[in-house]
Amino acid sequence: MAVSIETLSALAEPNRLHIVELLRGGPLTVGEIAGKLGLHQPQASKHLRVLSDSGLVEMKPDANRRIYKLQQRPFVELEGWLESFHEVWTDRFDRLDDYLRELQSGTPGAE
Repeated sequence: MAVSIETLSALAEPNRLHIVELLRGGPLTVGEIAGKLGLHQPQASKHLRVLSDSGLVEMKPDANRRIYKLQQRPFVELEGWLESFHEVWTDRFDRLDDYLRELQSGTPGAE
């Protein structure tokens, strides 16, 4: 499973990553996000637009408020992508462990 460049790019900016962390606790309005991060509302809106364009968040209007929440799909893709690295490194560490055991036991061909 591939992760999009837009997802990684959006998460690379510290304020946007902090917004995602905040939204992990549940939906928030732009004003709530701005207040918790010490940003001006236009700054928070700009970051939220990038997160929305990348598919990480969804906005739902409620009267004169805009409520943002996380979207599941990009995080499932990110999890799958990271898991592929985990499998590679687990395999490499297992092979290293086998090799070190061969060295310790003096098994021929371990040189």
